[in-house]
Amino acid sequence: MSQPKRGDEAQWFLPASSNGEVTVRNGSRKIRRLWQALAILILGIPVLASGCTSLHSHKGEAFVADMPRELNKVTMPQYRIEAPDILLIQAVNNIRPADTKLEIGDELLLKLRKGLPFQVDTDPATDPLQYELELQAELQLKVIDGTYVVNNRGEIDLGPVYGAVPVVGLTVEDARAKINAHLTSEEIGLIESDLSMVLLDPSGKQPISGEHLVRQDGTVSLGVYGEIPVAGLTLMQAKMSIESYLSRYMVDPEVSVDVLAYNSKVYYVILDGGGFGESVIRLPITGNERVRYAMANIEGIPEISSKKMWIARPAPGGFGEAQILDVHWRAIAAEGITTTNYQLLPGDRLYVKADHLIATDNFISKLTAPVERVFGSILLGAGVARSIEFYERQGNQGF
Repeated sequence: MSQPKRGDEAQWFLPASSNGEVTVRNGSRKIRRLWQALAILILGIPVLASGCTSLHSHKGEAFVADMPRELNKVTMPQYRIEAPDILLIQAVNNIRPADTKLEIGDELLLKLRKGLPFQVDTDPATDPLQYELELQAELQLKVIDGTYVVNNRGEIDLGPVYGAVPVVGLTVEDARAKINAHLTSEEIGLIESDLSMVLLDPSGKQPISGEHLVRQDGTVSLGVYGEIPVAGLTLMQAKMSIESYLSRYMVDPEVSVDVLAYNSKVYYVILDGGGFGESVIRLPITGNERVRYAMANIEGIPEISSKKMWIARPAPGGFGEAQILDVHWRAIAAEGITTTNYQLLPGDRLYVKADHLIATDNFISKLTAPVERVFGSILLGAGVARSIEFYERQGNQGF
């Protein structure tokens, strides 16, 4: 039998057969090419990844020169309200107008100048104590001077002598005229009634104060006064709009409007998972965010991430490409160079690329995991079969 030459494809051998012949594995060239292709694919992943990131850097060159950055920041444009912002609305003046209708629970200060005459039968000279008691009783029954509440029946109860008068749903002036008419009626018998009436609490039905969420339809609720749309307005426009709306219920209303939570203006930090998805972190914009600020908000760069990152700034509709700003993290963090420490704007995506070696390792793990699982199942089945065969052999031998 001739020996294979050095470098010949027949150098891969299988165990010798029973007749002493040596068989050569068929298809060795195909297997070798398969392994070579797999090695090229694995080793070429970092090259392909670096090529993709260099493309981002090339696109961003046209936008780098005049972009706001650290030590050269710009102020944000005038803020416009959007859902789901939280507004802080405070009504400074919420006095009800004169034509406001009286409601149950309103308190009125009533004073009657001339009421019914006092009737005291006891002579003060003979029994001054009894006379004083009867006089006090007459004062309580026939003098109208104090605070009266509109009860749950919508009436003002003037006592057993004058009776009750319904006033709910009337203005203060209409209620005063109605009570005067009641006192001069035949039932009461006053010749002339001179009644004054003052509403003790002229403030609105409900105070407007505190946090107000901008709902999905762009409106905020003002409690019992209804709702008003504010989405797309500046703070001054929202203030004027709310005051104009409340003028239906108040006299010269004055409110203050401010933003308590900037929920609608955000930026995103996207962390590449190295082949195992991506993490998206949503952070609010307050007007002073830069790349280093964003990294501090997420407590630094994750272990699986590289220092390759860029900002993807969305472009208006109709543009084919967004603005891509390449970020040099080492220059920002270790060298204090502010050139690429860009100021973040609403809607920006700060993308952090995963480390190439970790991404390659994850790729190989995902590629080989099914094969390992199949071979593991095969080996497990083979082991079980050998165990069964062993126990059967032992049983046949009487053990």
